[in-house]
Amino acid sequence: MIHIYDSLTRTKRPFAPLRAGEVSIYVCGVTPYAEAHVGHARPAVIWDVIKRHFIRRGYIVHHVQNFTDIDDKIVRQSQLTRTTAEALGQHYMAEYNHLMEQLQVMPPDFAPRVTDNIERIVLFIQDLIDRQKAYIAGGDVYFSVDTDESYGQLSARRVAELYQGVRVDVHENKREPADFALWKQAPADEPGWKSPWGYGRPGWHIECSAMSSHYLGSQFDLHGGGIDLIFPHHENERAQSRGVFGCDSAQYWVHNGLITQSGVKMSKSLGNGLGLKDIMDDVDPLILRTYLLSVHYRNPLDFSLKGLDEWGRGLQRIWRLWEECQTAPAPSEWVEEPWAQNLRTFEGRFLDCLDDDFNSAKAFAEVFDMMHNAYQGMKQNHRDFALGWARHNLIQAHMILGLLPQVKSSNQNQDDLTKRLLALREQARNHRDYAEADQIRSFLMKAGYTIEDTPNGPRIIFGS
Repeated sequence: MIHIYDSLTRTKRPFAPLRAGEVSIYVCGVTPYAEAHVGHARPAVIWDVIKRHFIRRGYIVHHVQNFTDIDDKIVRQSQLTRTTAEALGQHYMAEYNHLMEQLQVMPPDFAPRVTDNIERIVLFIQDLIDRQKAYIAGGDVYFSVDTDESYGQLSARRVAELYQGVRVDVHENKREPADFALWKQAPADEPGWKSPWGYGRPGWHIECSAMSSHYLGSQFDLHGGGIDLIFPHHENERAQSRGVFGCDSAQYWVHNGLITQSGVKMSKSLGNGLGLKDIMDDVDPLILRTYLLSVHYRNPLDFSLKGLDEWGRGLQRIWRLWEECQTAPAPSEWVEEPWAQNLRTFEGRFLDCLDDDFNSAKAFAEVFDMMHNAYQGMKQNHRDFALGWARHNLIQAHMILGLLPQVKSSNQNQDDLTKRLLALREQARNHRDYAEADQIRSFLMKAGYTIEDTPNGPRIIFGS
């Protein structure tokens, strides 16, 4: 059974989906006003592994990740660069998606944008006003924090404490300092939309409540984001959704630790963000991807180029073993040695690590231990047995962690991850390892792909 640490209850709880056999996930995405940095890559890779693990465990996953493609930062940056907010957002969204492809991140099922959901957001705000959870102040609309008796539970602090040391937007018409904007007036020469309260644009938090409920319903399983989003973003989002639906929208709040440099948070605003594109120009994207998984997702990752280089050398050892596996047959003999038992039982231990709050660090430790046992078997003249099991185990690890280098594929129209898995399936079929081939096929189908075996090779399309 999968166990997940829930930020709201601050406990690790067994996963019980709202709908049997299905998992609904909403993850807060990026604000595309500048180049993506490595801090944006970590949550994307973490949620990719979480999603793949659910698929591997037999769940159908419904995954939504938004783009905040309009806000004050985008407007200011578009003015500085003398372009439109729409063009700026389009440019950085396209760049982000391309970088995620290089990192082997499976795309979400839905990637909604704020600008495509304004009508939905306006209706959500009006619902809050009608329920007396929000009020109009001039051309702005604010959520009334004192109408939510559970406000502050997610961040585990009283309302008065929440804003100590936090910059709060002060408006003369606000009733209480903690009240936050749902709709803000905008100057006529800035991007905005007509609303019952005048020309303006949404506040930051309301978009996620409106979009998550539209795509996943009033309640869904997992809500994700960086730990820095707990307050104010997720606290406010939780209050908005409770205000409309009368219940918590997310069953589990899942937050990843931040990337730091010398213990300091990495961010664009602090000027210490390392550009993701610049890193991947010099480092294999798979090395970066797996480095981001080398510590437990809830812990901070202190990023350094030295640490990245050291990790890369370890990953290349995995790749060398993978190369040796290519000609090995499916294991047929039976060996009783402890190293052989380790190889045969790797898959269960590996999945158990990920069942325990998606512990990718322990999962990688199992991979390296498995490699040690494979080489031990080769030294004892059981080469085919050791390499056959090593190939099986590396494929199992790759389906979730995404750690193997590019392999030949007959379909060039799919993303790299799908092409790799499809090629691994063909390799298993060529080795007459049909159980392995069927397992990969099942994984891809649960991920939303349809596979057709044709005389010219497998054909794969997304959807049925």
